[in-house]
Amino acid sequence: MARVVVDVMLKPEILDPQGQAVQRALPRLGFEGVSDVRQGKRFELEVDGPVDDSALARIHELAESFLANTVIEDFTVKVEDVKAEAGK
Repeated sequence: MARVVVDVMLKPEILDPQGQAVQRALPRLGFEGVSDVRQGKRFELEVDGPVDDSALARIHELAESFLANTVIEDFTVKVEDVKAEAGK
């Protein structure tokens, strides 16, 4: 079993009001020196079997058509090692 992570973020040119709200709140909470905050989404997909090129292509298609609005969002797809995380 493998975990595939799809991270979705607003494109840099798109206004991020949630990120701006967090950025404005940080100094009031004692966190100085943060110049920008962008808010996004993370999807973790547990995949049965090997994650080969075919499986990654299907997940990329899923992300592009369902998980992200590609007009205003970018996404990345990466495979995580579930066994390495279990040992933490």
